[in-house]
Amino acid sequence: MTNARENIHEYTVSELSGALKRTVEDSFGHVRVRAELSGVKLHSSGHLYLSLKDDSATMDGVCWRGNVSRLGFRPEDGLEVIATGKLTTYAARSKYQLVIEHMEPAGAGALMALLEERKKKLAAEGLFDAERKKPLPYLPQVIAVVTSPTGAVIRDILHRLADRFPRHVIVWPVPVQGEGAAQKVADAVRGFNALAQKGAIPKPDVMIVARGGGSVEDLWAFNEEAVVRAVAESTIPVISAVGHETDTTLIDFVSDKRAPTPTAAAEIAVPVRADLMARVAQLDSRLTGARMRYFERMRERIAGLARGLPKPADMLGALRQRLDDLVDRLPRALRHVALDQRAKLGRLEGSLRPNGLRQMVAYKRQEAQAISRRLEPALERNLSDGRQRLSAAARLLETLSYQGVLARGYAVLRDAKGVPVQHSGALLPGMGVEAELQDGRAWLMVQEGTVSKAPGPKAKSKPKPKPKPKPEGVVLKQGTLL
Repeated sequence: MTNARENIHEYTVSELSGALKRTVEDSFGHVRVRAELSGVKLHSSGHLYLSLKDDSATMDGVCWRGNVSRLGFRPEDGLEVIATGKLTTYAARSKYQLVIEHMEPAGAGALMALLEERKKKLAAEGLFDAERKKPLPYLPQVIAVVTSPTGAVIRDILHRLADRFPRHVIVWPVPVQGEGAAQKVADAVRGFNALAQKGAIPKPDVMIVARGGGSVEDLWAFNEEAVVRAVAESTIPVISAVGHETDTTLIDFVSDKRAPTPTAAAEIAVPVRADLMARVAQLDSRLTGARMRYFERMRERIAGLARGLPKPADMLGALRQRLDDLVDRLPRALRHVALDQRAKLGRLEGSLRPNGLRQMVAYKRQEAQAISRRLEPALERNLSDGRQRLSAAARLLETLSYQGVLARGYAVLRDAKGVPVQHSGALLPGMGVEAELQDGRAWLMVQEGTVSKAPGPKAKSKPKPKPKPKPEGVVLKQGTLL
């Protein structure tokens, strides 16, 4: 009996994998799957790898680079999508996967939930705070525009700027939707900020980031964190003009000013030149009128003040009369002064007569006696203090004086120049030295001696000095030193 297992066809692994692949692709050649994204990973090759899951199952998915660039949004973990493609197998890992050709969020509700979650996150970081908003310049010299170079948006902005107030405009062309659009918009914002203040391309004073209206998916690039953070970091004031008035993106919250439309952004960026000129003309007219009215008021005020002033002739007449009065009074005043001085001289003369002189001398004598009585005790105190200080100094001198040493039997030897002899090596035979004792001095002659090993240089031999004349009151004795 033949074993039934021997009749089963033998497959190689590759044959079986190929059969399964054909079966799966034939049965599920084109499918749409509603699922939640998980493990989203954009490979360096540009391919997108992810997992599609629901409450009870998980399926691998892959989106090739060409299809990734056509997606209208950036896939993220937790986003519910509808993916369209074909089911196939990956033999190298014995797995089946969905090759995604098209993918879209599963309704606006999913995108809005993701948008709200991202908005809360960025707001918690303080990127939407009003304190961070920068004021717009009243009349910018250079305006930067970040938008698509082919759409109607740039034409509307340039046309509106030309109508209101022509300015120097620099356009940084970028795609405004699709894969990579967000990163290119962020790079454009940072690129304008990186320009040197006085470089070949002037640094803008204000920046407009704009695009036309569209669906939530079309505007999704302006909800990406890369764009929001680039605008938040910008040192150039930014006006956001994305979509129509009812469209709201995250860039609107972080920008310094939001415009409902791109055309409105141009109106916000510059004033109307004609209105400005009319305003200047009106202010000039008002200034001229105010200046004329001011001079007229000053003229009237000066005239009023002039009416209140006396006539110059009247003022000079009063001064002349006062001068005449002073001239008349001057002789009388001089006579009075002369009489006063004469009276003072008389009083001084009376004080200099003998009686008056004696009284003055007696008064000065009393003053001198009083001063003498005060001086005597003070002088005595000064003398006493001086005696005490002198006695203390004498005691100190006696203590420190070398004469006290002489009293104990010592002597001081000096050579012919009067310099004290400190070492025995300085004494030579036949040398005359002077010895100072307690009660006087004596000249001695060195007969012989022994040189000690005293420090210092060896004394040079000198010719014998002539003996000094005998001082009065001193008895010279010839003796032996050693």
